[in-house]
Amino acid sequence: MKRKAAATEPPETGLPTAAPDAATAALTPAEYALFAEVGRPRRCYAGETLFRRGDLGTTMYVIAEGAIDLDFGDDLISKRLGPYEFLGELGLLIGDHARSADAIAATDGELIELRHEEFQRLVDLDPGVVSHFLRRAIMRVVLNEQGLIRRLRRRNQDLQSALDSLRATAHQLNQTEELIRTDELTGLHNRRGLAQHLAERRRAGEFKGLGLVLVDCDRFKQVNDEHGHLVGDRVLQSVANILRSVVGDGDIACRLGGDEFCLLIAADNREAVLGFADFIVSTTRALMHMPRHAGPGHAPLVCTVSLGACLIDAERDWNDWYAQADMALYRAKRLGGNRVEWQDDAFAAA
Repeated sequence: MKRKAAATEPPETGLPTAAPDAATAALTPAEYALFAEVGRPRRCYAGETLFRRGDLGTTMYVIAEGAIDLDFGDDLISKRLGPYEFLGELGLLIGDHARSADAIAATDGELIELRHEEFQRLVDLDPGVVSHFLRRAIMRVVLNEQGLIRRLRRRNQDLQSALDSLRATAHQLNQTEELIRTDELTGLHNRRGLAQHLAERRRAGEFKGLGLVLVDCDRFKQVNDEHGHLVGDRVLQSVANILRSVVGDGDIACRLGGDEFCLLIAADNREAVLGFADFIVSTTRALMHMPRHAGPGHAPLVCTVSLGACLIDAERDWNDWYAQADMALYRAKRLGGNRVEWQDDAFAAA
């Protein structure tokens, strides 16, 4: 069978005038002439796939006409090969070598195929030319691998930078969420933080053995009117510090708004809840009697408080608990404040 001239003679355009650089995939004129003499011509058509990444192959291709695109995947740069360039040489030299790229014809063209039997004929015909080709081909593989390592290293650096940015963003989001859940003045949880805490407890089924204490500052409007809002803010911060001092792991102290606070505490019975509440009342009383509070005109650091307390029924929701404790708080305020009142279903029914 007579071969076409394009497969047996060097193309007239793009012909190297000197030995190709080791990093290129181009044959010298002598190599091309030898490969074209021994290899098998094959037509290819635009869009045709020669092989896929991962396929095992034993065939090398030399481009006589047209162009072949190599797609290495994984966001690596694709490469287009043209006349005089070759691909798939590792499959020929090693045998059953996994292809490192998809090879797809970019245009109609003609290839020269070389398999093991053709390559042996090349060696027999001109071992010097083949030896020179092999040295250059091996050097090209090494350079390509080094280039791949550099690209992967740069990509890893980019990925690390992206991860660092994501961590920084996550940290900022966590801080933002913490601010959203926290009362700015006192540092206690706000209503949103309390709602999230209650939702988490409900999901975990941890509503047994809890007590609720509502705390309201006595005559707080008078503090603001007589001493100003800065002093009022300081008083609220002092009350918050007292509440913060009694909470343990799993407990929560919250500023509901204005001069109203609440405690959600681990307590199995009425006496345990009242123990927390009595400590808060006695602490504010003691601070009110410190020497610096004596005499007119001194700005107070704290004020007395009224408390309403109840045990939490796990079968009910927040509105029911709040209503129970609020009834007790209202009674404490009506009785003059600076005290604790207890509320339960039996008392409410009476």
